[in-house]
Amino acid sequence: MAKKVVIIGGVATGMKTAARLRRRDKDAEIIVLERGPELSYGACGFPYYIGGEVKSFNSFDHTPQGVKRDAEYFRAVKGIDARTGCNVTAIDRAGKKLTYVENGESKELAYDVLVLGTGSTPVRLPLENADAKGIHSFWFPWDVHAVEAEIKERNVTDVVIIGAGFIGMELAEAFVHRGLKTSIVEMQDRLLPQMLDKEMADLLKKSIAKEPLNLYLEEKTLSFEAVDGWVTGVKTDKRTIPAQLVIVAVGVRPNVELAKAAGLEISPTGCIAVNEYLQTSDPAIYAGGDCAENTHRVSGAKIFTPMGSTANKHGRVIADNICGDGIKYPGVLGTGVCRIFGVSAGATGLNERSAAAAGFKFKSVVAPGFDRLGYMPGAGRIVVKLLAEEGTERVLGMQAVGANVDKRIDTMVAALSFGATLEDLSNLDIAYAPPFNGPIDNIATAANILHNKMTGQMQGINPKDFEARRAKGDYLFVDVRTPKEVATNRIAGIPNRVNVPLDQVRECTLECDENTEIVTACQIDLRGYEAEVMLRAKGYKNVKSLEGGMSGWPYATESDRK
Repeated sequence: MAKKVVIIGGVATGMKTAARLRRRDKDAEIIVLERGPELSYGACGFPYYIGGEVKSFNSFDHTPQGVKRDAEYFRAVKGIDARTGCNVTAIDRAGKKLTYVENGESKELAYDVLVLGTGSTPVRLPLENADAKGIHSFWFPWDVHAVEAEIKERNVTDVVIIGAGFIGMELAEAFVHRGLKTSIVEMQDRLLPQMLDKEMADLLKKSIAKEPLNLYLEEKTLSFEAVDGWVTGVKTDKRTIPAQLVIVAVGVRPNVELAKAAGLEISPTGCIAVNEYLQTSDPAIYAGGDCAENTHRVSGAKIFTPMGSTANKHGRVIADNICGDGIKYPGVLGTGVCRIFGVSAGATGLNERSAAAAGFKFKSVVAPGFDRLGYMPGAGRIVVKLLAEEGTERVLGMQAVGANVDKRIDTMVAALSFGATLEDLSNLDIAYAPPFNGPIDNIATAANILHNKMTGQMQGINPKDFEARRAKGDYLFVDVRTPKEVATNRIAGIPNRVNVPLDQVRECTLECDENTEIVTACQIDLRGYEAEVMLRAKGYKNVKSLEGGMSGWPYATESDRK
């Protein structure tokens, strides 16, 4: 007898489950109930439509052949009964049936297997005038259409985005490209706060500093101002910013109300708890996508990580398990990447905050380099931050900011997935030719540096740690670049500094005693590290090199003031 599989929710997990299941089981009765008007669309591309890179909205909800992925398409092509405007109101687990409302009429539907792909909903700010017209989330197709229409019809000039995560930053680029005066308000102290450590976020901020974008970090939104029902401004704890259009992009929450009411287990993450087969606490009910919890593959922690790529993987695993395959979903690495004004930022695995929360003892290093050999046309700078566990040297995570970081992030995804150590990274046989890479890839370089740091061959100091004490002057700063390089640019506000080019370090005598803390620095920290080794050999006992050198320095330099 054919299975009757009911899927609540379309878009990513729901439609992927349905399509995969139909390919696996020609006889299954597959019914999808979607409460919204759209069954299948690619929301991750929405900012690029607003920015004009994607010319037609059909790119998101049509096949490459130009056919809209609507109910008729799924019926005719996939053999799937997909229905829109169907709001499921209750699940009767004992009776294996559910209640839903369609066109105002309450109906019941039995199931053998139930799949929850209820997704997530943007967080709303419970503030004064939050319901004013012109204030939007940016999650659903109708949000995009409303924003696009208002920009054109109301001649919008001033936009405020609340939240500096992926959506906020991608939209900022889009609005600026359209010539709109754009501001971002972020309560935390950095851009992409869930992904990047402080010095990497500061490096990203510095990389886009020349763009016409107002960044207001460590500011809390207090209320919205409105006139005649339309938003006119955003009031923070420090200022009021004019706005004719506001995007609230402070995150999303998993839609678990239906599951909770049905008595399914809800994880401390706020998501539906699932096992390694993506089954809920009821074996006849699966859950995937934004509503379901994930396991972090490095820390083992349960996390909420709403990503379209994850939702699609979930759908495939769920379909295969409905067919009896017993496929285990291994979890996620929290991988993310985005492009902001031509600068790429990405991360995978753990950062400092999540590694500490997981109880790891770890060290990290910041290492600059190029995305290909520096003499090749188009070569761009990449700064990598690598974290590894002390003792085992197991790699925990990586962040990267600069040009074309996706290649390094994806390589690291594979390495982390297989439990790589620093030695493994150092020996990866990565493709090399001058147009594509250097003879020692950025990842291998970072791994070698971090191994040196782990074994005491190098004593590095992180840029953010040096910035915290830069003005104190309780150290001697030794810049080992050439005088010409130093004249071009140097770190601002260092009280005690001296320029000793690297070729003079071996013979120099510094005006300090052997116990004085010495910080060496150069352009990328290669010469700084060599100088550190030389000075230690000369008897100076407390020598550190500035990780990343000038290339990885995200804070004030003297050229910034010119």
